[in-house]
Amino acid sequence: MIVTLGDLLLDVIVRLEQPLAEGADADAVTRLGPGGQAANVAAWISELGGRARFVGKLASDEAGIAAQAGLERYGVEVCGPLVGGRTGTVVSLVSDDGSRTMASDRGVSPELHVEELEPVWLDGCELLHLPGYSLLRSPIDAAALRAAELAPRVSVDLSSWSAIRDFGPERFRERLEALRPDVVFANEDEEQMLGGPIECGAWILKLGPGGARFGEVELPAHPAEVVDTTGAGDALAAGYLVGGPDVALEAAARCVAKLGAMP
Repeated sequence: MIVTLGDLLLDVIVRLEQPLAEGADADAVTRLGPGGQAANVAAWISELGGRARFVGKLASDEAGIAAQAGLERYGVEVCGPLVGGRTGTVVSLVSDDGSRTMASDRGVSPELHVEELEPVWLDGCELLHLPGYSLLRSPIDAAALRAAELAPRVSVDLSSWSAIRDFGPERFRERLEALRPDVVFANEDEEQMLGGPIECGAWILKLGPGGARFGEVELPAHPAEVVDTTGAGDALAAGYLVGGPDVALEAAARCVAKLGAMP
């Protein structure tokens, strides 16, 4: 069982068929469904044949009900305190070359307190996967660090170079070194912002269309017609955790060939 801890959001994916123009309409294809980095990884783990459990703070609004139901349809067990409030939403604008720009509203997700974390949610956990987002905001960071104490192994995705910048690269590096994760996933911008790799079991560098570097071994991306790059790194992380480098690259190629971050 792989447990992910973080955000369950509502994703609004907008693939533009023509450039946006102020005061005018633009044709687009849209997709609505569950999202959030921790939820994305959990969905891909389940899709690839693993067992996944998501842990996070859940809002009881209509968006939250829809997001939870959507994630559970992938076979993911969903755990966490259910509260009033607002489910976060991410709007992703995708251009015709598959690149994307995101506007993120995390809603209640970062408000998971350590006192709300139930140890039973870590029962059967073989590895805990933590997006950097879960380590870069309070109070969810305290819950994430407590969950890591209860888990036999931990992986971390650095998530966002800008979030690392805002938190403080040296401060985040010290936190990671104290956490001593077994696996770290990063892209080149995140690695640079952090000041280079830390000592860990495996440092996985995501290279986008160039593939990925698994320790000292660099492998090319699998061929794919790129529709939308949203979530490709999450799919790669899930694939690696389930089956290693080849499954990771296969999952990333599947992800970019469709609209949206989930399988």
